[in-house]
Amino acid sequence: MTTTAQRTVAAAWGLFASVLLLMLGRGLVGVLAGVRAELEGFDTTVTGVIVASYFVGFLIGSQVTPRIMARVGHIRVFSAFTAVNVAVILLQGVVVEPITWIVLRFVFGFAMVGLFVVTESWLNETVTNDNRGRVMAVYMVVSMGGVAGGQFLLGAGDPTTEIMFIVSAGVLALAIVPVSLSTSSAPEFTLPPKMNPREIWEAAPLGVVGALFTGMANAALLGMAAVYASQVGMTLERTAVFAGAAAVGAVVLQWPLGYVSDLIGRRPMILVVSAVAAAVAMIGLVVPVDGFPILAAMFIFGGLSYTMYSLALSHVIDVLPVGRAVTASSTNVLLTGVGAIIGPIVASLLMTSIGPGGFWWTLAVSFASIAVFALYRLVRRPEIKGLSPEPYLAVPARSTGIVRLVRGNGRRRDRERAPDHPSDP
Repeated sequence: MTTTAQRTVAAAWGLFASVLLLMLGRGLVGVLAGVRAELEGFDTTVTGVIVASYFVGFLIGSQVTPRIMARVGHIRVFSAFTAVNVAVILLQGVVVEPITWIVLRFVFGFAMVGLFVVTESWLNETVTNDNRGRVMAVYMVVSMGGVAGGQFLLGAGDPTTEIMFIVSAGVLALAIVPVSLSTSSAPEFTLPPKMNPREIWEAAPLGVVGALFTGMANAALLGMAAVYASQVGMTLERTAVFAGAAAVGAVVLQWPLGYVSDLIGRRPMILVVSAVAAAVAMIGLVVPVDGFPILAAMFIFGGLSYTMYSLALSHVIDVLPVGRAVTASSTNVLLTGVGAIIGPIVASLLMTSIGPGGFWWTLAVSFASIAVFALYRLVRRPEIKGLSPEPYLAVPARSTGIVRLVRGNGRRRDRERAPDHPSDP
């Protein structure tokens, strides 16, 4: 990391510390809710709806909260939504009832995306075109590392009581302290422009398919992994390691895979990653649940699955005309969010009908669908003429669309891309 990037990270210590605490709290309550639902005897389909409700709230919040922040500012939104989520987590630990949890998880998702909008838009104003990639790499590591750390905390207390919900709420509440004590002033906020999903489909249909099915897989992975682990008889400690392995895999594998995509191209890399991810999911379906191979499968699959978000978005940005990166990112959130709502419900229905293996089948089919479509696109259109890709930039799979993904340092030529046309689906 260059000296400039180091200074930027140091100056934004409050943001990074708040992100770490946010993701610790979110990671813990996410896996805790799945385990507690199983212990309380919730129907697996109901649990899937509970998980999906979080993503419904997240999707709606991603469209609404930027307007709120444009009116009242960063700090007020952060403080208000932190308070809301602390209350939600505490209520979830006290009132253990499916309908209540569906409502609470919806509110939690709505408020959580507001916190991400604040941190990502604030961070975006602290970076420059020259250090954006390196600073965003730190942000990705802190974000996914926080999720993993929160999941590993599961074994620190008894999930049958409210104690771990209190711990999660306490960690989340502490996230307001670094931002409040930061000496840097909150930047002005401008609403990001929107882009019709049809425009992205016309330019890069593989990006649309990748975003949709990656959202399905990632949401099922995040929300149903603990349910699967409980159903197959994993201990609490092993459940924490199993769920956390996916986030650790994202931290370790995202940059190497992104670097290779710069060398061989996004579409071939999407094909390789999706095909391998589908194969790994099938391996997870057959290996013993009490051995190391299933943890390794989770690690590898998580690294591939969370990386796919950045690959699909990078492909869209490569193909679109100059200056459409932010609009593409915002629309990508919408597409991924739709998939994220569907994924947990599909996984829960399969787990109800065919058993715990339905978890792995959901992951396998999601990525097999991307692989088949990627192969079709490569055969149909082997090359995209005039393409001059941007260097790969890793972003967390739940990026709100506020973070600008293009360096904008003049490397891109002022040109119109050669997009895939509607007549060439």
